[in-house]
Amino acid sequence: MGEHVCSVGWRRDGAAFVDRRYSRRHEWRFDGGVVVPASASPHAVPAPYSDARCVDPEEAFVAALSSCHMLSFLWLAAQRGVVVDAYDDDAVGTMGKNAAGREGVTRVVLRPRVRCAGPRPPTDDELDALHHEAHAICYIANSVTTQVDVEPVRRA
Repeated sequence: MGEHVCSVGWRRDGAAFVDRRYSRRHEWRFDGGVVVPASASPHAVPAPYSDARCVDPEEAFVAALSSCHMLSFLWLAAQRGVVVDAYDDDAVGTMGKNAAGREGVTRVVLRPRVRCAGPRPPTDDELDALHHEAHAICYIANSVTTQVDVEPVRRA
């Protein structure tokens, strides 16, 4: 299916290093020229050695799951003639101990809010079915052992 490439780069900023007082700030470089400032999570490494303004790997993991689910959902909706006007998700990843007793992102909850248009917008049950199928075909969800729950937010 293809390869997906990212370059990750870090340079010591003159700090000692072996005393563990070094910056965890680094960059992710993607094809097309996108550069993302990254750092360790401030939950794991205190400032000033982490940078809360940057994306941390755990946030990126949650974003990748959310983005993949959304793209799978939109693809299925378009295939079925469902017109989606807006899709928003406030995804949350939770750290915990995995089955091996190691720290990791053990659960991710996706909370998609979908707004549809057209002559016959889908019912809540039809949207739930689309979310279920989108989860089943999501490349990232199929690549991880983390529990991923999809809890669609109902229309107001």
